[in-house]
Amino acid sequence: MKNQAEKNKEKQTVRMMSYFIDATVKIIEEEGIDKVTIRKIGDIAGYNSATIYNYFEDLSHVIFFASMRFLKKYTDALPKYVKKAQNPFERYLLIWECFCKYSFESPQIYYAVFSADLGTHPANIEKYYEYFSSDLLDFPDDLKPMLLESNLSKRTLIAFNQCIKEGYFDVTHAEQIAESHYLIWQGMLTQLLNNRSAYTVEDATKVTVDLIHSTSPLKKD
Repeated sequence: MKNQAEKNKEKQTVRMMSYFIDATVKIIEEEGIDKVTIRKIGDIAGYNSATIYNYFEDLSHVIFFASMRFLKKYTDALPKYVKKAQNPFERYLLIWECFCKYSFESPQIYYAVFSADLGTHPANIEKYYEYFSSDLLDFPDDLKPMLLESNLSKRTLIAFNQCIKEGYFDVTHAEQIAESHYLIWQGMLTQLLNNRSAYTVEDATKVTVDLIHSTSPLKKD
């Protein structure tokens, strides 16, 4: 149980972090993620650049936390997507459909969160939600373990855990399936990120989900 002094210190930390995160979000929205610098963040937030390092390990960590703000559209939409599922496998595919739609709309942001080099002491999604738990106030409890996992292969494994329990997948191949589905998504994201594809977001989402579906060795339909 935290005492009042600890609670006050935590609130101050979150407040300071928010100043720098908000400044970074502003730069990303106005100039692009590749234009973010420590100096710009400090200037917009109104603090000396050195102060940023009291709250973040390096620039990549600030970008990571700012990028998480853009994932709110995805986390808000996901509960509505999964409500449409008639069975665990449909639910699994809908989780991917939602993730693909929002990640393909903002490939640089999702690359920053799930693929970019985060330095020597990497930040992670769980740490972000420790500070900004209000982002998950209305999020279903059964989906939170997946959401708090930064590794997409592990997220996938968590996402189809119910399918495994109900016999849709052979548990001995679950990790391989998770890895292959992550790589399918990453391949499409890379194509979009590097302007190597003429797919619309809708087309890219459909192709990716169809590939995930077709590479799922179901034991039963």
